[in-house]
Amino acid sequence: MYDTEPAIGHQIEGEFLAADRASSSTSSMFSTFISNLVIPDRGVISDRYEEITAALNKTFRDTESKTANSLQVGSFGRSTAIKGVSDLDLLYIMPVLKWDEYRDGKQLKLLQDVKAAILKRYPKTKVRVDRLVVTVSYTDFHMEVQPVFEQKDESFQYPDTGSGGSWKTTKPRAEMDAISNLDERKNGNLRRLCKMGRAWKNQHGVPMGGLLLDTLAYNFLNSVVTFDSTSFTSCGQMAHDFFEYLENEPKKDRYAAPGSAQHVKVKTPFQSKAKKARKLAEKALGGGTGASANKKWKKVFGREFPAAERAKVALKSDSVPQWRDTEEFIEDSYPVDIRYTVKIDCEVVQSGFRPNSLREMLRGKFPLVRGNQLTFNIASLDVPQPYEVKWKVLNRGDKARRRDEIRGEVVSDAGYQKRVERTSFTGEHVVDCYILKDGVVVAKDRIHVPVK
Repeated sequence: MYDTEPAIGHQIEGEFLAADRASSSTSSMFSTFISNLVIPDRGVISDRYEEITAALNKTFRDTESKTANSLQVGSFGRSTAIKGVSDLDLLYIMPVLKWDEYRDGKQLKLLQDVKAAILKRYPKTKVRVDRLVVTVSYTDFHMEVQPVFEQKDESFQYPDTGSGGSWKTTKPRAEMDAISNLDERKNGNLRRLCKMGRAWKNQHGVPMGGLLLDTLAYNFLNSVVTFDSTSFTSCGQMAHDFFEYLENEPKKDRYAAPGSAQHVKVKTPFQSKAKKARKLAEKALGGGTGASANKKWKKVFGREFPAAERAKVALKSDSVPQWRDTEEFIEDSYPVDIRYTVKIDCEVVQSGFRPNSLREMLRGKFPLVRGNQLTFNIASLDVPQPYEVKWKVLNRGDKARRRDEIRGEVVSDAGYQKRVERTSFTGEHVVDCYILKDGVVVAKDRIHVPVK
């Protein structure tokens, strides 16, 4: 007579094998995700750093060195930047003998001389003097060059041209060392978390500066031991716990940067969007390791999170599509680095009723039906002019596919900061608004349009 249940040893072995497969799948998902965030044009960026350094060395030291006397700082210098980075930061260390020439009220002259040195070598490059830096603009990113004088404690004094001029102190080496040291103690998880955080903020329009995000990730991992020795297998749980940490953070005006204790300002509260991310991450963790989990994690992190293998195979085998996939993605055409806030709303006009706000209707659970006129508009915006506005209207669902009306093209605003549409068929519709400044998407918002 045979037992109808498996032997206990086989059962335990099966559980271990299942756990190993799940672990491997999770590790593969997040390993691929982090790889997808790698900056593809590091060589071009390094060339730009070297070009600017050489130009400044020629003027201020009469040398041709492309690397001496400069320091790559910011997220690129901290190795927390991701694909699409648009802001690069370079400190140029001025000769000590030049201090007397600039120290007394000559902060603006120093920036002007730096600008002239760059233009002398690269006369066709777009260069301008800002309050604290000289900004050099390229096609898909810009570099902020800050001339500094090094101090004995390895800090730097930099010029501030506001209010008649002054000198202020920055300590980027201390910040880079703090990030590097904790990343090593946490088995590389700090930089992974910083990169995943950037993907999240760019996907959901969270206006956080890079140093603020790195500071919050540093504080979180420095406060727990859970992820001291884990790797890609625990990235999902780490992301969830980080969002929960952000959600529960008290609202503050500023934080102290790691290493330097420099004040890092909080422009806009991030707690509510972190709460939404935590809920999405919970669903993703509950989805296991298959296609369902991939789909949910993509909602958290965006297109760079890998699609499930089965979905890829199905897509390839569909040799005769019944509808055109016309959706475009803003990140395919422009770098995305969310630093500002835009909020869109929609005025709904339907026959026999007074105009109403779509967001108010959704909050009140009032149905949106066919035949309405919808006027999407920018309700609030904190991006300094000049800027460019683009829109995207996407139709989802079986009905949109049957009608071959997915749409989803990214189009420029006509100059009125409005987009007029009509509800012609039922289903889930999405409208995105993008704000571009200097060729970079710096703010975005989305509104869902469910037509019953």
